[in-house]
Amino acid sequence: MLEGKTVNLRVVEKEDLPLLNEWFNSPEFAGRFNPLDAQQSKTDIEKTYEKLGSEKSWFLIEKKDGSKIGYFGVGLVGIYWEIGYVIVPSERGKGYCTEAVQLGVDYLFLSKNIVRVQALTHMENMASQRILEKCGFKREGILRKGLFAWGKWYDLCLYGILREEWKEPKTLTKTSTSSI
Repeated sequence: MLEGKTVNLRVVEKEDLPLLNEWFNSPEFAGRFNPLDAQQSKTDIEKTYEKLGSEKSWFLIEKKDGSKIGYFGVGLVGIYWEIGYVIVPSERGKGYCTEAVQLGVDYLFLSKNIVRVQALTHMENMASQRILEKCGFKREGILRKGLFAWGKWYDLCLYGILREEWKEPKTLTKTSTSSI
């Protein structure tokens, strides 16, 4: 478990899959900035989970009281690590996602010999862009028509943070290696 000040990132366990399945199949959870094609059966999500390995990890974002408030994923895309995240609507705007992103970035730079972490966000998703910028990411460019969602093509913003921009852990207070 990756422990922060107000939230923790915990590796997804098999018993968490029903909750993830519920979230991934909920248009309210994904919001208008994510495609509807993320709909998955329980069998599909279990198969995807079984294939997770050293190049992709799923985490639950939990408040200190243990309540599950979101999802954080990391994956190797080409030669770069990319992050993605979603918080339940009732917990948005409270700083939890910013801390979860900082935890994830700390984890990646501390555990992997990498030079950058990147993220893509919908052009209109100002909240996600603010989170990335607060965490030290720089807007690097536009991926034109990079996302088909809700019946339309949308441009995406590419954000990245380099190891030399990160320098040291910002949020990670401790790790429990028993679950990572």
